[in-house]
Amino acid sequence: MTAEVVFTLTYLGIACGRLPGLAIDRTGIALLGAIAMVVGGVMTTAEAFTAIDIPTILLLYSLMVISAQLRLGGFYAWSARRIIPLLHRPRLFLAVSMLLAATLSALLANDIVCLAFTPVLIHGLVGARLNPVPFLLGLALASNIGSAATIIGNPQNMLIGQSAGLDFTSFLRWCLPPSLLALAAGYLLLVLLYRRRLVAGAESATARLSRDAAWPEFNRHQTAKGLAAVVILVALFFTPVPREVSAIGLAGLLLCSRRYDTRRILGLVDWHLITLFCALFIVVHGMSAGDLPARLMAGLQGWGIDVGAPLTLTAVSAVLSNIFSNVPAVMVLIQFLDPADHHLWYVLAVSSTFAGNFILIGSIANLIVVEQALAEGVVVSFAEHARIGIPVTLASLAILAGWIALAG
Repeated sequence: MTAEVVFTLTYLGIACGRLPGLAIDRTGIALLGAIAMVVGGVMTTAEAFTAIDIPTILLLYSLMVISAQLRLGGFYAWSARRIIPLLHRPRLFLAVSMLLAATLSALLANDIVCLAFTPVLIHGLVGARLNPVPFLLGLALASNIGSAATIIGNPQNMLIGQSAGLDFTSFLRWCLPPSLLALAAGYLLLVLLYRRRLVAGAESATARLSRDAAWPEFNRHQTAKGLAAVVILVALFFTPVPREVSAIGLAGLLLCSRRYDTRRILGLVDWHLITLFCALFIVVHGMSAGDLPARLMAGLQGWGIDVGAPLTLTAVSAVLSNIFSNVPAVMVLIQFLDPADHHLWYVLAVSSTFAGNFILIGSIANLIVVEQALAEGVVVSFAEHARIGIPVTLASLAILAGWIALAG
């Protein structure tokens, strides 16, 4: 079986999200693709191992450990509860909750932010007789948009930053303005579309508020440890110390805990996502070993598509991110980018992240919010998400296009 066949079948499976007759998801499909690359003789097991970008995996893993520390310390639930008193002013509450989610997502894993915030927000919103749906949509949209601003905001940004050796400060300087503008646009569109639906209605009638909440108890000392790790980590990002070395060192210190055993901390690490990354590294490396990338580039250029043009890259990234999901899309597109042209890498980071808001399945953060809400008895449908997700994404990409023109 050739590398081209394995790569094509793997990405088609990722696009479909499942294989007929099998209970397997995108991670499982990517893993099967990686296994096929080895079993099919495309590469040896040693070559498969070296194909994995260890620095990116270490950075992703370390940030998950830091996020786990904050979650166990009750920081996320405490943060969400701190803004509950603003519920009597729904539009202000929406603005503050979106800003808080975006800020935390820029520094930590946006998936963890959504996982921790959703049940707390639902209980507060339904208790205040507000419709939780627009606020939950705001949480998902803001966590995606906010994560675009920094190298560590989401997995695809980490990969982009590591692959191109991007500077943390320069990345932040370029990506923060369109992210802030997109966040403002998302808020305004939510207020416009839900201006008559902020009060409680059928959407929240089934919320099970009597269910015992399983939120971690706030622990000042453990939260302080996690926040100190975040502050130190960001400070180290402005030094010559490699990002993955700084992150794994701090993660190791957090594992030295007298309160939380190692199993409890590592139980909150998203091994599913880490497995997806490792498998995709192997699949893409197998594809790159042949002449498929060159033929793909030639085919795109034959259609008049030049991913070296920022606006074209924005469009291609947005489309592929919604077909394959943003991480697999980014892994393919970085094969065609000039490492010396940092602006293209910034464009890819922001566009692939913004594209995650287009439809419900475009982002893991979206799915986490919807699944957590359903567990609380609140339904957020595919159509409901698309009703706001599509215009927010189009507005965000338009803002990005404007920023590209302005920034040169």
